[in-house]
Amino acid sequence: MRSLVLRPWRCLIASLALCLFAAEPARAAGWSEALQASVERIDAETPGSLGVYVKQLGGGETLSHGGDAFWYLGSTVKVLVAIAVLQEVDAGRLALADRVVLMERDRIEAGKLVWQPPGGSYSVDELLRRMLGDSDNTAANMLIRRIGLERLNESARAAMGTAGFRELTDFATIRRDVYAEIHADARRLSNDELVRIAAAPLGPARVEAVRRALRKEPSELDAKTIGEAYDRYYVTKRNAATLEAYGAMLEKLVRGELLSPGSTERLFGHMKLGIYTNYRLQAGLPRSVTFIHKTGTQYLRACHAGVISPEGGGARGVVVAACTAGLDEQGAAGTVLKRVGQSISETVLAAPR
Repeated sequence: MRSLVLRPWRCLIASLALCLFAAEPARAAGWSEALQASVERIDAETPGSLGVYVKQLGGGETLSHGGDAFWYLGSTVKVLVAIAVLQEVDAGRLALADRVVLMERDRIEAGKLVWQPPGGSYSVDELLRRMLGDSDNTAANMLIRRIGLERLNESARAAMGTAGFRELTDFATIRRDVYAEIHADARRLSNDELVRIAAAPLGPARVEAVRRALRKEPSELDAKTIGEAYDRYYVTKRNAATLEAYGAMLEKLVRGELLSPGSTERLFGHMKLGIYTNYRLQAGLPRSVTFIHKTGTQYLRACHAGVISPEGGGARGVVVAACTAGLDEQGAAGTVLKRVGQSISETVLAAPR
């Protein structure tokens, strides 16, 4: 069934440079001022903050609203993990059929693999599917462990540059680093303890779960609220990037500069290619366009990024990366990002070709 989904995308996947850049002469579409005004209005009307980066691939016209600031990426970093893994496959140092054994130190919410007993093995390809399609954090941890953090960061740095990127960690380390803002001893928590703590709702109950796991008195805590702990963590800029850097990575990806055609196809196929989610940016886009995309979510942080290919392709292919901060990541953020998608539809996608 997957091949039936992918077949209409052969030109997009196997020869992206030809489809997106050569089909039409580059020309200025003149949409950026209108989109800028719309994004500024959306940002002004929300109590949080909004960052948006958009680039039309053929003509090169670009909008960057807060795109030079660092934004916590959440699970959109999984695209970078997948690229690093598939680069190892392209280099012959790893095979898609290679098995990776689930270890206790891999387990972390969210996703289904966290509930599987250690010792089971999974192919690299299955882990890629789970990580991208299901956003499984345990699968991501297994792949990161397989290739190594040094290789992952080397790949991410080459794709995004050094100015707009600092460091990626695994997903268990993210939890420990956040909870370490509550008390430094949290860096010694086991993965099993992290999973149990995650059962407590974000808020006072989560802080209390950390305190109990560490056997500390309330007076010993450095951060009294989960919001304070996350705010301190976000300042470190780990697992974050500028939207301009992330957008540049997406552009390199669709130009065929990061992966072989076969690996690019596999990556896009695992990223819910051809599936309409009616969520965040995609909720504001026409159903007639195809959006290769990934979302990212964390406490009061939400991102959505990908590549839009409108009907007709050509110079209308669009890279977009958008993030919000200070908004309910499961509610208000989705509405704001939907409005951004609608604005892109009304300006970039509606611009004369």
